[in-house]
Amino acid sequence: MANAHSHDSHDDSHGSVKSYAIGFILSVILTLIPFGLVMYPTLPKSITLMIVLAFAVIQVLVHLVYFLHLDRSKAQRDNVIAFVFAGLVILLLVGLSVWIMFSIHTFMMAK
Repeated sequence: MANAHSHDSHDDSHGSVKSYAIGFILSVILTLIPFGLVMYPTLPKSITLMIVLAFAVIQVLVHLVYFLHLDRSKAQRDNVIAFVFAGLVILLLVGLSVWIMFSIHTFMMAK
């Protein structure tokens, strides 16, 4: 009986040491740059905020690709679809909740 965890059935989608190292280095860089911008303010606050948010989105994508191994391959298609669906549900729940609270606040203040 074959062992499912033998080296012969190694799945390349689990990444390699090189892949994890690249992900780690990118994560450190994507953390240090916004940290430096916040600790040593040289730009206006609005621009610093936009840069920090952009680096946060990029870092999420780096984590998804290098650590969670989500890519556009056929093997990961179901995982990507589930992730996008979960993100959409969260976005709808948060967005609609904020909308409802804003509407309630507006109607309560009008009276």
